[in-house]
Amino acid sequence: MRNAALSLVAVLALGALPARARAEGRIAFVDLQRALNSVDEGKIAKDSLKREFDQKQKLLDEKKVEFDRLRQDFEKQASVMSDEARKQKQGELERKGMELQSFFVQLQKELSEREREATRGIFDKMHALVREIAEQEGVAAVVGSEALVYADPSLDLTNELVRKYNARHKPGAAPAKNGGEKKAEKKPAAKKDGK
Repeated sequence: MRNAALSLVAVLALGALPARARAEGRIAFVDLQRALNSVDEGKIAKDSLKREFDQKQKLLDEKKVEFDRLRQDFEKQASVMSDEARKQKQGELERKGMELQSFFVQLQKELSEREREATRGIFDKMHALVREIAEQEGVAAVVGSEALVYADPSLDLTNELVRKYNARHKPGAAPAKNGGEKKAEKKPAAKKDGK
């Protein structure tokens, strides 16, 4: 079913392309995750997310240590407590356990959202560059590598994507204008005359 859907997407993509690209019928692929991990902006985002994750993990670990200590104290004292005190302490312990579980789920949700936010802009820029590369190379369709069972490595556009991305999108720099740069990047030696 999934392969049929991918085939349908490829056929629809081919139909939407100019006649020149359809005539060639060349299909390439790109590994966006590898590209994300390879571009400078992606590395910076990944490092930032890792620092944030480590901070949150430390906080979670502290809360878990506290919970484990409370549970051990309860287990040691349970045999000498009255039934009412034991039920009360057990209820408090269960409530703390649920709070810890809820805190863990909330942290996971926050970190996933932060990762989406940090990578969304990078992926948007990558998609635009993939289209540009495909047009320059006369490629009719580009599929994600996760959808492939096998493809000739010469059809992999990932390295070209990383090269162009790093050349165009410097971390911390103002956004580059796309006009006029496409041809200059195609032939680096001709940058001074804009061809």
